[in-house]
Amino acid sequence: MPKRVFALILCFAFTVFLVWFLFTYMPEAVSEAVYRTEYEEEVESSAERYGVDKALVYAVIKTESNFNANAKSDIGAVGIMQITEQTFDWLSWRLKTDEYAFEDLYEPKVCIEYGTYFLGYLCEKYNDIGLAVAAYHAGAGKVDSWIESGDIDPENFSPEDIKGAKTAHYVEKVLKAYKKYSDILTKN
Repeated sequence: MPKRVFALILCFAFTVFLVWFLFTYMPEAVSEAVYRTEYEEEVESSAERYGVDKALVYAVIKTESNFNANAKSDIGAVGIMQITEQTFDWLSWRLKTDEYAFEDLYEPKVCIEYGTYFLGYLCEKYNDIGLAVAAYHAGAGKVDSWIESGDIDPENFSPEDIKGAKTAHYVEKVLKAYKKYSDILTKN
């Protein structure tokens, strides 16, 4: 028994040391592994076309699906940027296209195109990345109602002002990822 306990303690100590070493001496490598930048061509193209910071696009992709093109939520949002069918229909109308069907959102190129357009629209509408991200998650109607009721001050927005814990948490996650992606992309 003492040998087994000693072996477990040794394994635990080694794991702690390894994690400490990686985060102390290789923080950029760890960050870049955690904050991947897949689909660079699609993100770059859509971000430029719709005037959205590509770091924000990556942050939403990371938070929504962690780059899983086959992701599907409990509410039926699909693709790497998790777009619902209702939002897809509205975006198709806004983009004046019927080129794609809802199922095409499982294709990263299509989902990035639609999701980035939507982010650009929301950033322009709210003139605040945090509010745009809240609207991406909870819906623009919900964010508008928070503003109209005075629950949120659009001139002085903070995620803590959001009544819904899920949306507040989502906004905080995206903003944290946005900062990380901004740092990574600035270094590259």
